Amino acid sequence: MKRTIAFVLYPGLTPLDLVGPLQVLSVLAQFDPTYEVVVVGATTSPVGSDTPLSLSASHTFDEIASPYAIVLPGGTEGTFAAMGDERLLEWVRSVAPTASVVGSVCTGSLILGVAGLLEGRRATTHWSCLHVLEKLGATPVTERIVEDGPVITAAGVSAGIDWALHLVQRLAGEEMARNVQNMIEYDPQPPLGPIDWTKVDRAAFAPYIDHLIAQTLTDHPAFQ
Repeated sequence: MKRTIAFVLYPGLTPLDLVGPLQVLSVLAQFDPTYEVVVVGATTSPVGSDTPLSLSASHTFDEIASPYAIVLPGGTEGTFAAMGDERLLEWVRSVAPTASVVGSVCTGSLILGVAGLLEGRRATTHWSCLHVLEKLGATPVTERIVEDGPVITAAGVSAGIDWALHLVQRLAGEEMARNVQNMIEYDPQPPLGPIDWTKVDRAAFAPYIDHLIAQTLTDHPAFQ
């Protein structure tokens, strides 16, 4: 029986949040056909992203009822709108209890939080939104990958690739994870070096993020 890893597609997300880990896990599925990777959404028609690129789901929510794993990508305005999308939240809440892995990349963890899946759990998200996790009942952690039971969350955008390799190692072992890493030639060497986190003003972004979220979640008590 196939173990289905389902990535959630919704309008306005950040493509790399989805495509990065999707590529990693698609390579796993090529090596190990007991896994299959799908992209699930409200429709299979193309939806826009926060770039000029549009994306299409391979399946609708109704077609994927019991995935082995679910993955929520993030973004900004599109993700904040998705936090109020009851159809999406209904599907996430319905499949999460039986999923072996409930994952997110970047601000996708905020969707898990609004769905009630992070209450009392350690989790991470994009650095600008860590304070929002606390409002949603989670314990925010400044780490690239945070695992708490079946819930595995990743920090911002590019962390999704690391998250997916972490998952491959968990599911299929270190040798498989190294094989996948080799196949995608993932060997980060950013031209400007690592981020200097001491120079990132996290607090300055908090009011802006809260304002954007409050515009779409007008009825949520955490953002009143």
